[in-house]
Amino acid sequence: MARKPGKGRSEGSRPKNGAASRKLEGLAQAVVEMARKKKDPEVLIPARVLSNVAFNEKTRHIEMGSAKQSRNFFNYGQAKRFMQTLLVGSKCKELVERGKTASIRQIYYMSKHSIKGTNEKTFDDQNESDPILEDLEVALDSLREELHVFADTRGNLGGPITLIDAGNTIDCTATGSAGYAVPSIVEPDVIQFKKCEARFILHVEKATIWRRFHEDGFWKEHQCIVSHGQGQPARGMRRLLRRMHDELKLPVFVLMDCDPWGYYIYSVIKHGSINLAYESRRMAVPDAKFIGVSAFDYERCEMSDDVKIELDQNDIKRCKQITEYPWFADRRAWQKEIQKLLQNGFKMEVEAMISKDLEYLTKEYVPAKLKDKKQWLD
Repeated sequence: MARKPGKGRSEGSRPKNGAASRKLEGLAQAVVEMARKKKDPEVLIPARVLSNVAFNEKTRHIEMGSAKQSRNFFNYGQAKRFMQTLLVGSKCKELVERGKTASIRQIYYMSKHSIKGTNEKTFDDQNESDPILEDLEVALDSLREELHVFADTRGNLGGPITLIDAGNTIDCTATGSAGYAVPSIVEPDVIQFKKCEARFILHVEKATIWRRFHEDGFWKEHQCIVSHGQGQPARGMRRLLRRMHDELKLPVFVLMDCDPWGYYIYSVIKHGSINLAYESRRMAVPDAKFIGVSAFDYERCEMSDDVKIELDQNDIKRCKQITEYPWFADRRAWQKEIQKLLQNGFKMEVEAMISKDLEYLTKEYVPAKLKDKKQWLD
């Protein structure tokens, strides 16, 4: 089920990634070869624009198209970004070769300097370097994490699973009140699954809701993993959900607020995001099921008027946009759900269920939802 854990290693280091190193070398060698042939050196970057994104009905996730943009050295408007691309690539190569990792902020500072003989800087701020890193990911067909670059840790989980994290054994049933903090880099060379007795994964939107489930012992009673992404889950959480689903064969159930943002977060977990379409095949969980909160639950659960939060114009506009997404447009159940939300004229948070009783959410609402497949949205 999982590879055997390796020896422990120091925090912030990881084994050398041979595949990533070869891809980075290939990029540099291609540029050198063009220069040797007295051609205009260029780097081809798949276009990260909405027009180059499509929904694959077969794989059920969002994919990048084939359109590419050329970034040339002898083009005045592209020369700086060409240089920045190779510069960031060289820093990633350095990380891979040294077996070290760095944050996206650290990559910015590693790459920033004044160009000799000028007042020009390689980067003026991080808003310039972050997109370059994303360009490298898609150009090399590599996750940022495979290039040894990480982002802030965001999201936690708890339940009957034991992980090997950077050589350290983590029993997620014994991680205290805060649970296991999911790191940015969760690839198999860093995290391995040693033991898992969970039957499914329940992913909730917020840390506060996760704590309710954790405190109420939901994972003990239902033999599951409960996780949260603190809003839209970071890449590390999404990638780990995908790995646990694929490698451990765990179904994924999603519990979100009954509002356009909750629907969208579920969409990102299930199909991927438009901005990161090039990573969807490694992060999206097409079989994930939405179990609530549903617009129909107000009547179904006999909720009081106190839980209503009036929809504003942005909510209404966002709802209409979501109904037009190809992955929602032909889903009759989802169209009914969103129309019901608009008809209600109000949204509800997951916390609304607690208005009935502190343990209603964990002891009655979610268990009932898990049993009644007719209430699931796919």
